[in-house]
Amino acid sequence: MTDVISPDPVTEWHPRYLPAYLSNGVVGMRVGKIPMSNGVSVLSGFEGLDPANEVEAFARAPYPLGGDLSVDGVTLSASPERFRLGEYRYDFSCGELSGHFTFEGEHARAEVDILDFCSRTQPTLVLQEIDLRVDRDCDLTIAAVIDTRGLPGSWVDREVDPGGTLASQPVDGLLRWRSFGGLSTCGVAYVTTLNGTDEFDRIFDRSRIGPLSTTYSFRAEAGRRYRLRRMVSLLPQALHDEPHIHAVRMLQGARLRGFDGLRADNRAAWRELWKGRVVLVGAPTRWQALADAAYFYLHTSAHPSSPSSTSLFGLAYWPNYHYYRGHIMWDIEMFALPLLTVTYPEAARALLNFRRTRLPGARSNAAAVGRGGVQFPWESSLRHGQEAAPVDAPAAAVEHHVSMDVAVAFARFLHASGDSEFARERAWPVLSGVAEWLDDRLERTERGYEIRYVNGVAQTNTTVNNNAFVNMAAIVALREAAALGRALGRGEPDAWERLAAEVVLPIDRDNGIILNHDDYDPDEEKGETPEAPAGLFPLGFDVDPETERRTLSYYLRFAHRYAGAPMLSSMLGVYAARIDDRDAARELFERGYADFVVEPFRITTEFSPKVYPDQPVAGPFTANLGGFLTACVYGLTGVRLRDGPPESWCERPVRMPRGWDGVHVERLWARREPTTLTGEHGDDHARLVPHSPP
Repeated sequence: MTDVISPDPVTEWHPRYLPAYLSNGVVGMRVGKIPMSNGVSVLSGFEGLDPANEVEAFARAPYPLGGDLSVDGVTLSASPERFRLGEYRYDFSCGELSGHFTFEGEHARAEVDILDFCSRTQPTLVLQEIDLRVDRDCDLTIAAVIDTRGLPGSWVDREVDPGGTLASQPVDGLLRWRSFGGLSTCGVAYVTTLNGTDEFDRIFDRSRIGPLSTTYSFRAEAGRRYRLRRMVSLLPQALHDEPHIHAVRMLQGARLRGFDGLRADNRAAWRELWKGRVVLVGAPTRWQALADAAYFYLHTSAHPSSPSSTSLFGLAYWPNYHYYRGHIMWDIEMFALPLLTVTYPEAARALLNFRRTRLPGARSNAAAVGRGGVQFPWESSLRHGQEAAPVDAPAAAVEHHVSMDVAVAFARFLHASGDSEFARERAWPVLSGVAEWLDDRLERTERGYEIRYVNGVAQTNTTVNNNAFVNMAAIVALREAAALGRALGRGEPDAWERLAAEVVLPIDRDNGIILNHDDYDPDEEKGETPEAPAGLFPLGFDVDPETERRTLSYYLRFAHRYAGAPMLSSMLGVYAARIDDRDAARELFERGYADFVVEPFRITTEFSPKVYPDQPVAGPFTANLGGFLTACVYGLTGVRLRDGPPESWCERPVRMPRGWDGVHVERLWARREPTTLTGEHGDDHARLVPHSPP
């Protein structure tokens, strides 16, 4: 088995590149071309008003890794043309971004090596190490900046060099920042150390409204190495009511462990996560590199300490796009959680807990339209789980599959974990609430129970009746709620089973296919969207083999029109593999996933740039990369999480694209036990066996 495949070194920067994205699931950053000069930061649970449309949204946090450099009075910030990139390296095996560049002063040149990472073991911490050498003696100044310039929001508190008033060991500074709209605050504290000389002047910016900064000035000797290290704690109010004070406490613990110890801990945490690496057996190296990148970005965006789940783009943001304002949407439950449930169950539990703790918001959402139960919003706010979609977006009123998607995700986690406490305390309130909502939402007609006036996966400006994906999701959710209710002796399982049995499915009985909705026309707006196949996979609705084959074959006729669109493009290869068309499966994985990935950091975009060149290039898009991994681990291997022992989850024959021999995952978590998955093309079913460490 090869080592984790990281991107090639970047030696030339192009304006079209998306900056590197660093995260640990609590802190997220984008590091720009000149790493000391420009970057953005997002913090899980830090929410404000979107400046453009004033709906609740993520709020940008102070950038923790700002800085500046001066050689004989010539500064990097004022003379960026003197910056020369050597290379950037992003090591996916441990989440470290390193760079090398030079900066020319008037008479001397500085060689700079820089290392950045977000700690997985101390998830409020961001760490940086800068090594400098100059080729001639010169006056050298280096500044560490907590950058608030251009940041929507306002100061609450700011202190520099607070001495012993807050901690036994002083920090360089701390601040409390209020988001635009005043919905929440975050705190930042930082500490720096300089090695290589004891003869320096250290200056703190003591203004009341400027960025926090620590500036070191000294006479540098040619060839001598100087090292600046900084540790920064960023904390949302969601984790502490006095986030700036608690950030200082986090730094005290960090100092005890030390920079090198924290780096070693972070690397060890990543080694543990990579035990769940998705290996594409026999596939070209290029495909393994794509799988590794998807795995990295999915796991770097999730953490057990995350107070606000993770968004469609994780904790990534860049000013070229709205990034859906950081809202939590159904894509996380449908495309990201299936893999996290078995590779990183602690993080999956935290993401689900976001939904569980926002149940009052979902109940209010249902009550606002006169229904009981819980109706999870289309675009969930971070604080209370209320609807936060822009007011001109009609989807919030008609996208009604979200609640069922959330319920199914809870059921899957329960099947994977077998956790009885989770069943009672977490899953039951969600599944029963969704079942109660469906009891209200379903309309009794002469055909059975219908769900009318909705949108499914294909978002259009008109509604439809009995969308296949929506109705299949309703059936699956009702059955899961009934099964759990029966196991717990609660609710109305018999009534929910009867409802599920009579939900209408739009079936063309002459041709034996499931239609996307009543009166479906493949030439309608977004008619190529494979909504009915999505109900089969990844949703997991059961039909007889012939209906499945006919339905998949029918919608694959339109795959060339659909490939390149978000979400379900990553599933097209599975649909082709399941009808034994290996060549089409290979081509559809190419067009439905590989074409979405952009260099230099192998970031998966929302839209395929080849198909939609006018769309903003935004990523990493979790629905697409999570969808691809879900397709590999579940779709191609025929594994489905269900009640029963893990060996019973391997339900169907293993089918791979042409050129792939199989899928192997050394360690998954099944019923809280380490388990190995192997699926080889042509086998009647995959194998889940107890994991035997090497």
